[in-house]
Amino acid sequence: MNDKEINDAKLQVSRRLFLSKLSIGIGSAALGSLLIPDLLNGGKGDMSGLEKAIPHFAPKAKRVIYLFQSGAPSQFESFDYKPLLNKRMGEDLPASVRDGQRLTGMTANQEKFPLVGSYYGFKQYGESGAWVSDLFPYTAKIVDELCIIKSLHTDAINHDPAITFFQTGAQQGNRPSMGAWLSYGLGSENENLPGFCVLVSKGDGNGQGVYSKLWTNGFLDSVHQGVQLMGGENPVLYLSNPHGTNMDSRRNMLDKLSAFNQHQYDAFGDPEITAKIRQYEMAYRMQTSVPEVTDLSKEPDHIIKLYGADCLVPGTYAANCLLARKLAENGVRFIQLYHQGWDQHGNLPNEMAGQAKDVDQASAALVMDLKQRGMLEDTLVIWGGEFGRTNYCQGKLTAEKYGRDHHPRSFSVWMAGGGVKPGIVYGETDEFGYNIVKDPVHIHDFHATILNMLGLDHEKLTYKHQGRRYRLTDVAGKVVNDIMV
Repeated sequence: MNDKEINDAKLQVSRRLFLSKLSIGIGSAALGSLLIPDLLNGGKGDMSGLEKAIPHFAPKAKRVIYLFQSGAPSQFESFDYKPLLNKRMGEDLPASVRDGQRLTGMTANQEKFPLVGSYYGFKQYGESGAWVSDLFPYTAKIVDELCIIKSLHTDAINHDPAITFFQTGAQQGNRPSMGAWLSYGLGSENENLPGFCVLVSKGDGNGQGVYSKLWTNGFLDSVHQGVQLMGGENPVLYLSNPHGTNMDSRRNMLDKLSAFNQHQYDAFGDPEITAKIRQYEMAYRMQTSVPEVTDLSKEPDHIIKLYGADCLVPGTYAANCLLARKLAENGVRFIQLYHQGWDQHGNLPNEMAGQAKDVDQASAALVMDLKQRGMLEDTLVIWGGEFGRTNYCQGKLTAEKYGRDHHPRSFSVWMAGGGVKPGIVYGETDEFGYNIVKDPVHIHDFHATILNMLGLDHEKLTYKHQGRRYRLTDVAGKVVNDIMV
């Protein structure tokens, strides 16, 4: 490219890039030089300049492990005990309770809404006296480490928008995920691993798909997108050297490619060029770091026993929980697990029993493992799905075979560590388990609280895109201070 072609290309800089450059004032540039040392030197030198950032205030947590139960586990068979539903089994849900709420197409045409109680028993555990279903015996043993929130509610009633809402703060796609926001706001603690990693497993139940838009960087720089780790010999696709290539030749190729990209950056100033350089360098470093961190064969016998034998089977939920602990130990900021199979519209008692068995031991083991390593106090662990299930039966009701439809108006999740008050139950639903009667927590409130625990003000963590400033909590959200120490 000659000088004339370079000058012509410079004149074709997009309106978006022009406005983004124009918006950087002296104050923003000074702050940027603190948060991203390479910002003002053309990206030259150490390309790990994004690794460290400064929170808005002192954080309670350094990292998050989010155990997302995709498909929505029923709160009535987990943590929200409602004996009235068993007493009034088969009776029609009073219209005054439903109060005209929108229903899915799967139950909207039902003439009756027969109440259905849990097939499984509940008991109280710990000093908190929290009620836990018999399906979760391992979780029951750690209730004094948990904050069980029974009053979460969402705007979405179908899986795709509901999962997207939980992960990105919006029901439509192409918004940055929570992990991407944290990478943008806080950077990474380890230059050899991504700040945001994703693990996916699947149970035997009905699975809702999970897809890369749930861990996308959206309009943030691509360096903030989640990196999915697979089970098996190649945890990250295309990370290994191709046949005939060794580390020396790859290093030489990357140096040449970096020089070309740097020339392009000097000419055009597009930040995505430097993001691309950082991604190439990260991939190179991951060739050594990923095989080491994903090797579970050296874990001692007592850890294998703690998580269960499945933790040695790559790609299982138990293996992913153990891997999440290792990623957390190695400085990964946000670790997102998705476990599919919780969509029980029909044979809920049998299907949910299998799902609970898949996750119960390993989820509790993760909390105990983090605690014994002194990591629980600064690691926030979250467990829950995208919405709840109805207190009435979908379709025909029998004593041992029933299903529940989607219910966005109230559901349960639990949190542990990272500044959460242990051994408490927060929020309350009515005796039918249909409406929230105390301490409601909206998804935006949930996100605002998580960011707060990590030292981030959700109203200040913003990014200007297409003429407006976006944030994870959109234009809403309040911090739930009552659940934090």
